[in-house]
Amino acid sequence: MMKRIAFLLFFSFFITASCLQAAEHSRAYELKRAQLLSYILNHEITTYHYYHRPLDNKISTQAFKLYLKQVDPRKQFFLQKDIDSLKGFKLKLDDEMRSGNLQFPIAADEILRERVKQVQAITTAIFKQGIDLNKVESMQSDAKKIRYCKTIEELRDRWRKDIKYQTVSQYLDIQEINKAASETNKGTKIKIKKPAELKKEALEKVRKSDDYLFSRMLKMDNEDSYNRFFSIIVRAVDPHSDYLPPNRKEDFDIHMRGSLEGIGAVLQEDSGYVKVVRIIPGGAAYRQKQLTADDIILMVAQGQKEPVNIAGMRLRDAVSLIRGKKGTTVRLTVKKPDGTIRVISIVRDIVQLKDTFVKAVTIKLPGDGLIGYMKIPSFYRDFRGKRNVTDDTRKALKKLTAQHIKGLIIDLRNDGGGALVDAVKIAGLFIRTGPVVQIRAQDKTDILNDTDPSITYSGPLLILINRFSASASEIFAGAMQDYGRAIIVGSKHSYGKGTVQTMLNLDNQLPSFFGINVSRYQPLGALKLTTQKFYRINGGSTQDRGVASDIVIPTRFMYSKIGEKYSENAMPWDKIAPASYKKWPSYPFNIKKLRELNVHLIKTNKKFIEIVKEADEARARQQHTIIDIDLASQRHERQKLAAIRKAAGDKPYSPYLHGEDYGQGKKAGRITPAQEKKKFIKRLNTDPAIQESLDILRRAE
Repeated sequence: MMKRIAFLLFFSFFITASCLQAAEHSRAYELKRAQLLSYILNHEITTYHYYHRPLDNKISTQAFKLYLKQVDPRKQFFLQKDIDSLKGFKLKLDDEMRSGNLQFPIAADEILRERVKQVQAITTAIFKQGIDLNKVESMQSDAKKIRYCKTIEELRDRWRKDIKYQTVSQYLDIQEINKAASETNKGTKIKIKKPAELKKEALEKVRKSDDYLFSRMLKMDNEDSYNRFFSIIVRAVDPHSDYLPPNRKEDFDIHMRGSLEGIGAVLQEDSGYVKVVRIIPGGAAYRQKQLTADDIILMVAQGQKEPVNIAGMRLRDAVSLIRGKKGTTVRLTVKKPDGTIRVISIVRDIVQLKDTFVKAVTIKLPGDGLIGYMKIPSFYRDFRGKRNVTDDTRKALKKLTAQHIKGLIIDLRNDGGGALVDAVKIAGLFIRTGPVVQIRAQDKTDILNDTDPSITYSGPLLILINRFSASASEIFAGAMQDYGRAIIVGSKHSYGKGTVQTMLNLDNQLPSFFGINVSRYQPLGALKLTTQKFYRINGGSTQDRGVASDIVIPTRFMYSKIGEKYSENAMPWDKIAPASYKKWPSYPFNIKKLRELNVHLIKTNKKFIEIVKEADEARARQQHTIIDIDLASQRHERQKLAAIRKAAGDKPYSPYLHGEDYGQGKKAGRITPAQEKKKFIKRLNTDPAIQESLDILRRAE
């Protein structure tokens, strides 16, 4: 027996020692790989980024701030003394990247790990003690106004209030679902849950969600810490540059092939949250019409299962929850740009960019004449030669001009851009020849010109934009504005994304003089780097400022911080020498007179009055960041928001028309032009932006 015990003790020691050796070997491997990556990334950023400058103390400071926002966005884990202890790294992160002596990511994550364990114990006690949902209390909802807690007691109270707020929200959600089920299934006996049952169920949902959050954070290993650190360093240079570890690069490659089964949205990490960057035309979210760019995704639920809190989650983990099989449902709890919280259900589908192309119809004016309307959802191009937006636009224009239209509306609202070549080619359909855009890479400027002297349409042109019009759509709109070829109508300005990114495979960037075998550390992932900047032909950049509308009309999001200028570390607007171009010989719009009429219309048009009211209320919510978290107050707030949405028709502001597809032709099952015209007229009555556009074109001289 003693021999057996001795053997077991030896075997246990051997296994433990082996595991420790393996762990030590793994940590050494991760460190060497991270050191190699730090050298390569530092070299690539310094050499190829648009600014062509080394990492410095400014980048280090920005990266330090980004790290804190990324890992603890609502200041729920770190104490003030933790931040004070880490401040010594604030100006050293650039030095760590150059030397490969990577201390900050591991030191910071070790502190975070210990705080997560403490918070886990705190929340366990809170759930055991119970929470009074009816006690009148309030909390700060704006993370920017929240300070780090000084003591564990303060941290405990912060979590107690947060759990209470989550529980109240879940309580009301369950109650609404229960009520809806009983109303939908009249005649079927459905048990109405009592307050005690609702509270118990809500608390359990919140507990599971928080447990998942802690579990996820504690699973972070050293490699995850290094990868997150590198991503933050690169994003501190500018918001569109990023380091993509091998798994994220694979996700990016799949997305670029346009065949994801999911919601059809481009997502990015933003200050610890997952933000919607762009809705992909033809995807599930595009057809569902409720999710929009700049929405913040707070929680994700599969079907009717409990939602998972994704605050602070790595993007690839969040994407893995959102992505799923075609036909299944995902429920997203999102914070809209106007501050409202909504639960959006989306049935997943295969994302194919070919599903939505240029749409065009004619609108009959009162009395005599027709106006053409064209929706360009994106500047799509199949580089295998099958289809592109330029050919579809040209075909649509020819059909519209054959009907002798007196003016043309091109709707670029929510158009996030696409192929640059098509922005140039489509501009060429409206001008004789000349420059369309200037592209600057460090000290070299190239000008892209339209060289085709033919003009497909020469009549009055109006372009509709909003805050979500970006990139290639801004280049096209800006060129038409600079030429005096079109009047721009819509939001105060477009998004302001005026940069170009290049994807560098880091396995191809390995320096040959290393003299060591680096293949064992591959794959290294990729570096998405801003290498070029767009400039209008008048010399001004589209970056930051975007394209300003000649006639501004109100939108629900007009007070929301949507646009490049609100992104962390965004590159600034600047100006270079203008290109040589000739203005369009005639401009049929009297801007001064139209602006006066527009002011009157906004004050008298019922739909615009509703939009302004909703925007004002959204601004008030954004400014009033102290929220009541008791059950009665939150129920009242929901009722108020429901009344606002009902008054507004609870429909997205931008129309999504499904008219005749001029590039593909008629197919079985498509609606007829007559049906489309009837459908469009119905939409026209609910879209004041199109009404205003028609009025402007009617007044064209």
